[in-house]
Amino acid sequence: MSSVAVLTQESFNEHRSGLLPEQVAGPSGAGDEDLPTYKDAFPPLPEKASSPEGTQEAGNAWTTKIRPLKSSVITQVFHVPLEERKYKDINQFGEGDQAKVCVDIMHKTGAHLELSMAKDQGLSIMVSGKPDAVMKARKEIVSRLQTQASATVAIPKEHHRFVIGKNGEKLQELELKTATKIQIPRPDDPSNLIKISGTKEGLEKAKHEILLISAEQDKRAVERVNIDKVYHPFITGAYNKLVGDMMQETGARINVPPPSVNKTEIVITGEKEQVALAVAMIKKIYEEKKKNATTIAVEVKKSQHKYVIGPKGNTLQEILEKTGVSVEIPPTDSSSETVILRGEPDRLGQALTEVYAKANSYTVSSVSAPSWLHRFIIGKKGQNLAKITQQWPKVHIEFTEGEDKITLEGPTKDIQMVQSQIEAIVSDLVSRMDYTEISVDPKFHRHLIGKGGANINRIKEQHKVSVRIPPDNEKSNLIRIEGDPQGVQEAKKELLELASRMENERTKDMIIEQRFHRAIIGQKGEKIKEVRDKFPEVIINFPDPAQKSDIVQLRGPRTEVEKCTKFMQKMVAEMVENSFSVSVPIFKQFHKNIIGKGGANIKKIREETNTKIDLPAENSNSEMIIITGKKANCEAARSRILAIQKELANITEVEVSIPSKLHNSLIGSKGRFVRSIMEECGGVHIHFPTEGSGIDAVTIRGPAEEVEKAKRQLLSLAEEKQTKSHTAELRAKPEYHKFLIGKGGGNIRKVRDSTGARIIFPTAEDKDQELITVVGTEEAVREAQKELEALIKSLDNVVEEHMVVDPKHHRYFVTRRGQVLREIAEEYGGVMVSFPRTASQSDNVTLKGAKDCVEAAKKRMLEIIEDLEAQVTMECVIPQKFHRSIMGPKGSRVQAITREHNVQIKFPEREDPQAPPAEAPVQENGEANGEVKEPVDPAAPKKCDVIVLSGRKERCEAAVEALKALVPVTIEVEVPFELHRYIIGQKGSGIRKMMDEFEVNIQVPAPDLQSDIISITGLANHLERAKEGLLERVKELQAEQEDRALRSFKLTITVDPKYHPKIIGRKGAIITQIRTEHDVNIQFPEKNDENQDQITITGYEQNAIAARDAIQAIVDELEEMISEDITLDSRVHARIIGARGKGIRKIMDEFKVDLRFPQSGAADPNLVTVTGRPEMVDEAIDHLLNLEEEYMADVVENESRMAYMKPHSAAAAEESRGPSKGFVVREAPWTTASEKAPDMSSSEDFPSFGAPTGPPKPSPWGPKRF
Repeated sequence: MSSVAVLTQESFNEHRSGLLPEQVAGPSGAGDEDLPTYKDAFPPLPEKASSPEGTQEAGNAWTTKIRPLKSSVITQVFHVPLEERKYKDINQFGEGDQAKVCVDIMHKTGAHLELSMAKDQGLSIMVSGKPDAVMKARKEIVSRLQTQASATVAIPKEHHRFVIGKNGEKLQELELKTATKIQIPRPDDPSNLIKISGTKEGLEKAKHEILLISAEQDKRAVERVNIDKVYHPFITGAYNKLVGDMMQETGARINVPPPSVNKTEIVITGEKEQVALAVAMIKKIYEEKKKNATTIAVEVKKSQHKYVIGPKGNTLQEILEKTGVSVEIPPTDSSSETVILRGEPDRLGQALTEVYAKANSYTVSSVSAPSWLHRFIIGKKGQNLAKITQQWPKVHIEFTEGEDKITLEGPTKDIQMVQSQIEAIVSDLVSRMDYTEISVDPKFHRHLIGKGGANINRIKEQHKVSVRIPPDNEKSNLIRIEGDPQGVQEAKKELLELASRMENERTKDMIIEQRFHRAIIGQKGEKIKEVRDKFPEVIINFPDPAQKSDIVQLRGPRTEVEKCTKFMQKMVAEMVENSFSVSVPIFKQFHKNIIGKGGANIKKIREETNTKIDLPAENSNSEMIIITGKKANCEAARSRILAIQKELANITEVEVSIPSKLHNSLIGSKGRFVRSIMEECGGVHIHFPTEGSGIDAVTIRGPAEEVEKAKRQLLSLAEEKQTKSHTAELRAKPEYHKFLIGKGGGNIRKVRDSTGARIIFPTAEDKDQELITVVGTEEAVREAQKELEALIKSLDNVVEEHMVVDPKHHRYFVTRRGQVLREIAEEYGGVMVSFPRTASQSDNVTLKGAKDCVEAAKKRMLEIIEDLEAQVTMECVIPQKFHRSIMGPKGSRVQAITREHNVQIKFPEREDPQAPPAEAPVQENGEANGEVKEPVDPAAPKKCDVIVLSGRKERCEAAVEALKALVPVTIEVEVPFELHRYIIGQKGSGIRKMMDEFEVNIQVPAPDLQSDIISITGLANHLERAKEGLLERVKELQAEQEDRALRSFKLTITVDPKYHPKIIGRKGAIITQIRTEHDVNIQFPEKNDENQDQITITGYEQNAIAARDAIQAIVDELEEMISEDITLDSRVHARIIGARGKGIRKIMDEFKVDLRFPQSGAADPNLVTVTGRPEMVDEAIDHLLNLEEEYMADVVENESRMAYMKPHSAAAAEESRGPSKGFVVREAPWTTASEKAPDMSSSEDFPSFGAPTGPPKPSPWGPKRF
């Protein structure tokens, strides 16, 4: 619907008359032949007067006042004209962005929306819901589905707060009521302009309301005059000319409500005299018209009302201007066809003639044409239709989707001609076009379409047909193909073949253990993507991890599914093969040797055997090293790890044959039996074969003596199990266990030797820490149980005893938070040992606990005292500079000596090298303080070099020897001085790596010494290996030096600088390729270099020559190229270049040419330069000209459409105006002053606001509908 004045049904019934014409800015009157004066042409603005601004848009169904209903749910219909629609794509009606916006509005407001499209391409929206929801939905519809205009209104700054209202309520109400967005400047902003954005109709309403609020607050006179709505057109006059004249004459501001606002009140503001004069003039017009005007009612078909209204109500204004008669049209939602004419009796006849002339000026006709032919009739981008509409521009042609007819509207004569032409086109198309329908199961439709429409688009392009596949919600199996008969048949055949192939689809379930699913998919899905790319027709579905299912589903063509199945089975087989795992028990003390310095050993084994090797954490008690990978590789890694252990210790390995049926009973519950044997025999490793393998061989590994002992116990236990095995259980407090076991297992061994039974104590992991298990023959178990129970009973008999310990030894027992006492308590059944207080000087020590435990603890304490009595202190002199090396990392070396020899070692304090040497005091007569001091022996060792050892004499002597063995030795190696910096490496990384690897210190001389000698300091057994490593590094560096000399060959080539960018290529692609391919460095001249044509190539001689030849080949090819200029319309340049230059890059790559488009402001904006080989340049030019022809059709069509979108009256005005002759006035200020009259042709005096717009071209869709 056009923006015409529409009355509501309510107001129509009330007044029995129609709508006021809309206000249009500016008079249309013709100019006088006499020149106007300057004041006539440019009248000064009155101080507070407001002139009509722009065209007041006539009302439409948006502002229709809905009659209040008793129900809480109301329904309103809104209409969005074509020219105001935001989404104009007819093909996407009911889908796309417009549909998404509607759904969002429904969710947001709670109202229900129904959309329909009118014949004039306008949008009708029916909104149902609660009143507030409907109002909110209306605001959303206006802002999101209608194009937005904006306007400003100026009111005094002090009136802004009244527009906002309390807490912004008035502003919110105003925005909701007018469906606009109103922006009021902040208080600190000096501007008094209020900005309004929304639809044209909403702008007028909002502006009217704001001016009313301002007028009410204005301190000057405000007068309100109630005038019947039907007389408002006579007061405003045609195109608002009369009200404008009144405002100019009186100086008052007259605010007449726009036709869309159903108000009778006219507000006049200004000075009292001005207001009184304006009121008198308005009342005079009103009284005169009320007295003289009469009405006549005529019947005009509802379909012809729009022709009477005209575009934007211009026809109504035209009739009012010509005849002085107001024509009132019933609202669109009314079924009435009565049109009322109101005016002077003698003018009514003329107005009636005008109304009928306008109503009958157009006729409607239709042509029968199958709906599937419509798009062929229209042609590509409307080309076919454009030929008709250009010839008969006043005819509107409408195609309705789904209907087998074409509707024509326009002048009667033109309609007949257009109808005959379209009928001819239809008959021609029917004779040479065809369509067919095929039936395909809907479940295959999405596969026919393909990913992103790939399949169906290919078929459409290849066979030049249109294919319609019904959407899922239609649940139809009919696919329609339209186009050339041959193309239709070929497309039908291909689609049926595709469908047949899909019917041949197969679904297969593969059983793959869930633990492999993640590995098959890959960390970010990269591995399964490779499989899917290899078999694109197969769909692979993995189960949800939460389901813990092993079923993987494959679906696709039978043969492809089979191939994919085999491929994945092979993948799984490899994974199974690579997931073999073996555990290797290695004594904990050898783990660090297996890891090696910086992980070197373990890394080497992993890389060479291609296995994954996991070691237990340092704080873990586990000795198991786990190897994962292929079985053969795991066995190889296992052998290498065992070899390292065997090399480091006296480890032997024996196999014992024990029937496999006894293995489980020998291992025991959670490995209790076999663990007890391993612990008892010094931590040997006993390895049983996997369950069910049927192998009898059991492997025992460890020190030779312990292995033999474990073998005997294992065979003995196996013999017992084969004869008759019996088990008994008894309980004892956990603190008694160590005493029952005895030092080194002595106590428990006595019981086992005397009875022949095996006693198993709980491990730290067992839940029941009191349970002791006895295993053996029934008699042996009974005897052992009897002995153990007697021992436990005696332990429960708590006694208290005393012993004498010299106070000088007390400190040894209680220091380090009583560590020695804690160890005694743990070992001897929790005996409590109490020492007297330090101040008492008593030697009486109390022991409390089980009698046997107390006796054993007492014996142990006497042994410790004996050691303390026999303890000596020994000094070991080693220069302080070696102390750090002797201690080792974190003191590990000295701690090992302390543990091994059971001695205490104390290192001296470090000497401060910067402290001045103590001067000898001045002596007189050989005396100092009355005493004669002995001279200091220069041969005596320094305090800082003396290490003190405490312990038994023989142990201290052995420890001294061990310490001296750790003193580092220094050797010298000759290395050429120029290689020193390479040995040191970046930030010392190279030399640090060597020192870590060989466990030595390497000293490189300072650069200013220019010495070739490098010193290596370390343990004697490490030095030789370090020396060999250093000399090996020297050989590598010398080889690198020779290679660098060969690589430094330089070559220079002379190339014209204009070719340099081409040699470099886009983002350096070409030059990078040459550098990489020939392994050379290519240097182009800097901007300031004298020789701008010199390119330098550095590398191996043969590589540099090859790179030079490659560059020369490029230069030769560039010299053969030519450049040609062609003229391409600048309007298509952007289309050819494409988004981010994608289009132009494609052309340049395809034809191997270079294209240069003119820059902005170029003399010839249409000039394009093409550079390349002659034959390629010709092909590229042909291609560009073809593109220009194709894109120009779109440009012309767009310009036609824009012309179609412009107001009809504006186009007519442009045509009638003709070429401008300038504007001349009399009595201008510059005629009396010395100033020169402005030059009308000067762009400085009269700058242009934009390029002139030519007359609109007719659109292929015909003239605009009203």
